[in-house]
Parts: sequence; structure tokens; C-alpha cells
Amino acid sequence: MQISKKFYFFVSMLLIFTLVMVGCGSSTIDEGVEGVEDVGSIEGAEASESSEGLEIIATVSIIADIATNIVGDRGNITYLVPIGEEPEEYEPTPSDFQRVSDADVLFANGLNFEGWLEQLLANISDIELVHVTDGAPTIKLVGQDLDDPHLWLDVKLIIDYYVENILNTVIRLDPEGEDIYRENADTYISKLQELEDWIVSEVSTIPEEGKVIIISENAFKYFADAYGFETDGIWELNAHEEGTPQQISRIVELVKDKNVPALFVETTVSRRYMEMIENETGVPIVGELYTDAIGKDGSGADSYIKMMQHNVETIVSGLK
Repeated sequence: MQISKKFYFFVSMLLIFTLVMVGCGSSTIDEGVEGVEDVGSIEGAEASESSEGLEIIATVSIIADIATNIVGDRGNITYLVPIGEEPEEYEPTPSDFQRVSDADVLFANGLNFEGWLEQLLANISDIELVHVTDGAPTIKLVGQDLDDPHLWLDVKLIIDYYVENILNTVIRLDPEGEDIYRENADTYISKLQELEDWIVSEVSTIPEEGKVIIISENAFKYFADAYGFETDGIWELNAHEEGTPQQISRIVELVKDKNVPALFVETTVSRRYMEMIENETGVPIVGELYTDAIGKDGSGADSYIKMMQHNVETIVSGLK
């Protein structure tokens, strides 16, 4: 089965590449973003078909949402991994090849978050790839000499690195829009700083001994480091998902030893492993957290800022 998938993928990409070269291809926008203000979902929003402006593609919805607050209506922004799918285990489709080929720049998180990018970019030589985490301080995965990729769960890192790297890139590609991009970025940074201040205030209401986040993927290291929590998970990355008896047993003992009052699950991961821990400890799963994607339209978490607000409200409610 795996061989036939790869065969289909590369044959399909070759056909699409041929069509693009002879001018027969057409660009289809599956998912896009619009607007500068943080006023709603980017999921399903149709990008302008105008030939003017930058064509920007991001690997995931979180990066696309941040970029759209900077670019505004001066470019078209889409993303590859559909909301609800696990980004670390995503399999590129033939249509992704054409969408990336048509873009001016591809924004990716990096740090091994999109392990499938090498496969996607193998036959695309002229796309500029920008890692929005460039220059940022990192935290290692537990027991591994690899960086944890989930930097976006610390708002300060979004302000200092994600916004800065995106802003510098679009100014370089479209210098005539510099004033607009800088004004948009300043507005967005103000909103992010308000979010940061609100998070600090909210988490201060949790007793220190109760500030422990237990979830399936140990993705909250940067959040924990920034806001004074301990955090642990059944596994380190969803790409390495196992849920072995030994992993489950370790978390069960941890929950009991620390008298953890609540468990959490991710929106993009099956809850069955956390339910095992819930059954073994009697500690309830109190809510879902967004780790690798924003929420769908109408979810109340359909932007980066709203996603973080939802996460903090869920954590505070569960641990207080």
C-alpha cells in the first residue's frame, strides 16, 4: 500500500508539472485568509483572484493566520494542512505541488515539524522557503537531541520571531508595501501584547501546586516555560505517537504523585490514550486544547489569538 501511494504521488506530480510548464494548469484555492484584524476564521475563506500582490502559502493554519495579520489585503495567503488533520503526519497531495509552485514564498515552522516538506519540495527549485522560527531560542525534546517545534505556544516568541521573520520577508519581496506591512505588524503586535498580559493575569489565579498540564503530546514546554507550569505527555511528538503500556503507566503514576486535578486532550489527536489514564486515575479529562492548528470556523478558536484564549480559559478552568 505504501509503495502504490508513493508511485501515485510522484506520477501525479510529474503530470501536474508538465501541465504547468505548457500553461494548461489553473490555480485552485482550497483554503485562504483575509483581513488584518483578528475578527474570525481563516478556514475556508476564499483568497482574492487578483493577479496583484504576493502569493503566499504556509504549511499550517497558525502560520497563515499570523501572516495574514501582517500582509492584510496586499497578498493572497493559503495553507497546506487542513484544519483537523495532524500536521506532523500529513501526506502532501499532488495539488499541493501546484499550489506551492505558484507561490512567491512558503512559510514553514521548521524544527522537524513538517517532516514531509522535503518530499514536497523535491521537484520545486524556485520557491523560497522561510522558516518563521529562525533565530528563536528552543527547548529540547525530553531525552532527545532535537528541538521541540511548538514555539507558538509562547506569545512572546510569536512577537519576537514569527512576526519579525514574516515581516522582513514580505518587505523584501514587496518593498513598495513596507509602510503597510509595518503598520499592520505594529497593530498585530499590540494585540499580541494584550494577549500576553491577559495570559499572565489569568494563570496567576491557579495555585502553584496545581500548575501541571498533562496531555497526550508533550507540546506545552514553551507555554510552561513562559507562564510557570510543569508539563508532561504520553509521548514527545505526535509523529512518534506510541501510547505503550510503559508510557501510560508512567503518566498514571505522575498524575497520582502530583495530585493533578485535570487532564487535557488535543483537538487533532485521538483521546483514547488519555481516556486510559482517566480510567486508571479517576482524574477527569476537562477539555480540548489546540496545539498544532487553529479551530474551524465558528469554533471560538478560529485565529491564533482566539486559540490561545481558548487554551488558557480551558487550562485555568480545569486546574483551579
